Amino acid sequence: MLTTWTYRYFQSVIPPHICQDIINYGLSNKIIIGSTGEKSVDEIPKDEFINLQKHRNSNIAWINGEWIYRWIRPHVIKANEEAGWSYDINEVENFQFTIYKQNQFYDWHPDYHPRDDSQNRVRKISLTVSLSDPKDYEGGELEFIVEDTPKKRHSLVCKEISPRGSIVVFPSFVIHKVNPVTKGTRYSLVIWHRGPKWK
Repeated sequence: MLTTWTYRYFQSVIPPHICQDIINYGLSNKIIIGSTGEKSVDEIPKDEFINLQKHRNSNIAWINGEWIYRWIRPHVIKANEEAGWSYDINEVENFQFTIYKQNQFYDWHPDYHPRDDSQNRVRKISLTVSLSDPKDYEGGELEFIVEDTPKKRHSLVCKEISPRGSIVVFPSFVIHKVNPVTKGTRYSLVIWHRGPKWK
């Protein structure tokens, strides 16, 4: 396991048959175009939608289920403790099942929104689960911005997420992206954890 402030990883901790079950469940739900912010796709004006497609091009389904989260919860707790974040989290959002086909991607972004929601909860911990066998696609690398100092930073490809069933956990304010898939289809699961607003 990588000991770093930017992210923690747990390789191949979800069995392949469970990954396939999650894929099948995700595909059985309503698939929509991935968007950003609070607007649904139907609410986005055409010109704004075209700009959105330059920043993000993926398909998603909103899912949940305790049978899924029981495979993930222990790793969130472990990452939060061992990385020394000790973030106060007490809420899990609906899970985002994400589909990246050829030429689809998600450019640089954080998951954390500086504004609080009505319950004064903010995103604090994000995670991504690799559901696909790496032989089934090319490209689609998860990449982070790592800050060496306040004025110096570099990008880092998260190679540790490649094995099927791997989980990467990171603070929601860390900037990251998914590079374009060049061949095949990449399936992933994204989950956000909320807690009281930052003090």
